[in-house]
Amino acid sequence: MIHFTQDQTALTHLHAAPSTHEQLGFELGWDYAHHHLAPPAPYSQEPSPLRGGLLAGQAAFGTRTLLATTHVRKWLQLRLHAWLRGRSVELFQVTPNYLEQLEVSHCPITRMALSTAAMSASDASVDRVRNDAGYAAGNLAVMSSKANHAKGSHGFRDALRFVQQIEAEQLGGLHGLTACHWARVAVLCSFVEPLTHEEASALPMLVLPPNRLRLFNPVQALQAFVSRQLLKPGWSSRISRFEELLPGKTLRRDFKSFFMALLPRVLEAGKLADSLSTRWAIEDAWRAPLVQQRWTAFARQLTAAQCESLLHKASARKLATTGIEPHTDAQATDGWNLATRGYVPHAAAVRGTVRARDDRQQLLAL
Repeated sequence: MIHFTQDQTALTHLHAAPSTHEQLGFELGWDYAHHHLAPPAPYSQEPSPLRGGLLAGQAAFGTRTLLATTHVRKWLQLRLHAWLRGRSVELFQVTPNYLEQLEVSHCPITRMALSTAAMSASDASVDRVRNDAGYAAGNLAVMSSKANHAKGSHGFRDALRFVQQIEAEQLGGLHGLTACHWARVAVLCSFVEPLTHEEASALPMLVLPPNRLRLFNPVQALQAFVSRQLLKPGWSSRISRFEELLPGKTLRRDFKSFFMALLPRVLEAGKLADSLSTRWAIEDAWRAPLVQQRWTAFARQLTAAQCESLLHKASARKLATTGIEPHTDAQATDGWNLATRGYVPHAAAVRGTVRARDDRQQLLAL
């Protein structure tokens, strides 16, 4: 049996493996230093794993640093915000380049023009669409700070309930958002929440899916595919070629009936001078009950598997206006940390990660 003295026990504690949270803080500080930046006060001065990584990185890199682009700054800010709240960030795919692909000029919920660092409700912010998941590829969308704060931890069914409450009680809104806004929140959240085929078929596409968002329900992916056709010239030819993929005259007839209900409402919006106004016209067209009724009647003749098959065939024939990437269930939530509801697990860092930290700290002696 081995007995430890008080000094030996203290020494053992000092060299104990850091928690995952501590390791992430060190890595974040290191990356701030790598880009010749410092976290905002007081995080750059107060003792913490973040400051430890910052000092280690500054000593290691000196003046040999990387360019701090706008999206690098946003990436570091997102990670700092997540680290302070214990939220997980998947760093293999969520990179500065990835965040750049999420950018939009207007909030998809309120449609207000987005600002940057204006300290106002219109400031752009990155939202975790599904609140029980971390900052991971497929779960992120940019919206206004106003919409993000109102949405908070609310999901699909919460947003639907708010719409019903506002309409039933004739309220001006709830939590700063109108019924129209909450309806868009509900649809946005529905994209990343597994629903039955029947339920997903009954939802209007009041907001088109943001770039890089993963759609869990195949019928909504098909719905988005069809809606997006009107965003680019040549839609008439593409729609005709898509109709040819539909099995049976009844299905083709019902699809045409739906599309002829959608199209006039988009065209009625007037001259669509840019992609944004066209996007909003398409979303608003889905508010018409007839459009949704005809879509539901068409979509419920298909199964979820048939919706996926149609998308694969349409993509193979180059009918899609955006890239379509199929994912397995496991791939779709890779890095989302659903088991911990999007929080960093309270566990020791893995051996390889600890070794990487130690290797970095050894650079101080060089």
